[in-house]
Amino acid sequence: MDRIALEGGVPLKGDIPVSGAKNSAIKLMAASLLTSEPVRLTNMPRLADTRLLGRLLQRFGTQITETNGPDGHQETLLHTPEITSAFAPYDLVRQMRASFNVLGPLLARTGHAKVSLPGGCTIGARPVDLHLKALEALGAHIDMHEGYVFAQAPRGLKGAEIEFPFVSVGATEHALMAAALAHGTTVFKNAACEPEIVDLAECLNAMGAKITGAGTPTIVIEGVASLKGTDWAVICDRIEAGTYALAGAAMPGSEVRLTKVRPELIGILLDKMRQAGCEIETTADTVTIRRGQERLKAVDITTEVYPGFATDLQAQFMALMTLAEGESTVRETIFENRFMHVPELGRLGANISVLHGGEAKVTGVEELRGAQVMATDLRASACLVIAGLAARGETVVNRVYHLDRGFENLEGKLSACGANIRRIKGNDPIEEE
Repeated sequence: MDRIALEGGVPLKGDIPVSGAKNSAIKLMAASLLTSEPVRLTNMPRLADTRLLGRLLQRFGTQITETNGPDGHQETLLHTPEITSAFAPYDLVRQMRASFNVLGPLLARTGHAKVSLPGGCTIGARPVDLHLKALEALGAHIDMHEGYVFAQAPRGLKGAEIEFPFVSVGATEHALMAAALAHGTTVFKNAACEPEIVDLAECLNAMGAKITGAGTPTIVIEGVASLKGTDWAVICDRIEAGTYALAGAAMPGSEVRLTKVRPELIGILLDKMRQAGCEIETTADTVTIRRGQERLKAVDITTEVYPGFATDLQAQFMALMTLAEGESTVRETIFENRFMHVPELGRLGANISVLHGGEAKVTGVEELRGAQVMATDLRASACLVIAGLAARGETVVNRVYHLDRGFENLEGKLSACGANIRRIKGNDPIEEE
């Protein structure tokens, strides 16, 4: 497995372009199954997750062509003239939970599908029961055995009123795709409001769907008989933007400008960073982060559904707080097991106490010291990189395949701003004193 090695203590200075959003791109790719016409996605991130989903879509008959766009970002053309198979095997689905979301589009277009359950997740249970209940409300007949979901709707899906018992991004997106081709009107209540859901709904509307209310708790979908192809630019990745904003604040004397970003999507993070002592300037599509020589101040955060503080930025913000003056409280309300990065930060010298499953106390220390650490999930990987940027000496982050799932060319973007960071290939040795 590849590793990332970085020598800390170097201020970052420069521009970092923000890529297209992973969490939007993979759902837009799945949505291309809803039409027999070509769908061209621009501003696509080059990620392990998008490549994996591409392999799964090809099993269904999707033809995929990838090219470099004029802006340097990838363009992906997806064309599924007919569904040649509606079977998603375990070996592919288990590698990325979001691939389970092909179930709804396959069912809506063909009337049947067999999709593996995605299995466990290191950051929590993340059950798919809400997904299945939503599809059943739309008229699907669901059976489960031998680890697979067998779904049938031979006469098509039918509009329904669906009230989610709690906010679920994945279930909202999944049901949205299925309802686009359902007969009649579907109404979601207590729907998730994330920007990626708005991006999906607007792309579906460009394909001929009739969706209103995306971005609010109530979404109305007027089902249509078929969808057409379209060209669509993937929204910027707010989690990548937030991660690089925090990286830009890790070392005193840093000044980093994020480009191709929508600042309003990370507004609460920027407010917390200002409270900590960072200077933040924004334009319509840039964010500039300046860190003076003073020590940052401790700031509390509580993760919440959008527009609250994103759970996917919790670990990265905690890394920044390990060196802040004072004591901060980090409350995690979305996932029940998302503090696995705490012991790894401890290896660098951080002083963190997990009081119970959902709350941690971070007491800022004077310095972190480089060490070998192990990434446990995608966002924890980024957290360890941020801590390593601020640590004295060399930090080596192991198991960075997690990073490759969600960050395009992380080491290249950081090194362009002066970071001393390199990738160590799996077979290369690490030199130790």
